[in-house]
This record gives sequence, structure tokens and C-alpha cells, in this order.
Amino acid sequence: MYKVELENRGEMFFIAKSKDYLFNIDLKGKGMNPPDVFLASLAGCIGVYFRKYLESAKLEISGFKITAEGEFTQEAPYRFSKIKISIDIKETHLEEKRKSAIMEFIKNCPLHNTLKYPPEINLEIF
Repeated sequence: MYKVELENRGEMFFIAKSKDYLFNIDLKGKGMNPPDVFLASLAGCIGVYFRKYLESAKLEISGFKITAEGEFTQEAPYRFSKIKISIDIKETHLEEKRKSAIMEFIKNCPLHNTLKYPPEINLEIF
């Protein structure tokens, strides 16, 4: 089971903790805002699956950059209406057949699947 704890430190500043790691969430410039964290998490998951594919196929790509962009709806309920993920493999050339195989493999990312098949979300105040 995965677990993240979020502690409010006043106003809109939060400390997020997962295992032994911390990061800031803030709406006033001292950390990422929640939509940025969401996009970073999705891009990170896709990056892990991209790297897994490269390693299993024994493909050498020294580095790559993933960009995640999202557009919010203009009316309630506010949410991302579009998310675009781009993987820049720099100078490396991949055949279209290989790119298609990678795209199919990346779709195994659990966060991608969570968006495709939304989970039950239970909120409680105690």
C-alpha cells in the first residue's frame, strides 16, 4: 500500500512526506502547487516505464527529458481536460515501429491506468 502524509504549516504551505522523503507544496512560490505535483507524478511514472523499456530492449539512450502539460477546464468541476506528455530523446533516432512498442509499454504506468480507470476515493474528517 502507498501512503503519503501532508502537514499544513500555515496558510497554503504544506510538507508532503512519503517514506523518508519530503517536499513542499505551496501556492505562494515556496514549492510546487498541487496540479504541478500531479503532472510531475504522472511524468515520473512514465519516465520509469520508458527507462524500463529501454533497459529490457538493451537500447542506449544516455538521457531524455519528459515534459507534462495540462489544461484546466474553465468551469466546475475544475479538473484537467487535457494532458500532454512529451518525451525528448535528444539526438537519438528510433524507428516508428520501436516508438509504437514503447508507447504501448508506457501505458502500463499505474498512474496512467488510474486516470483511465478512476479509483474509488473516500474522504473523511476525524
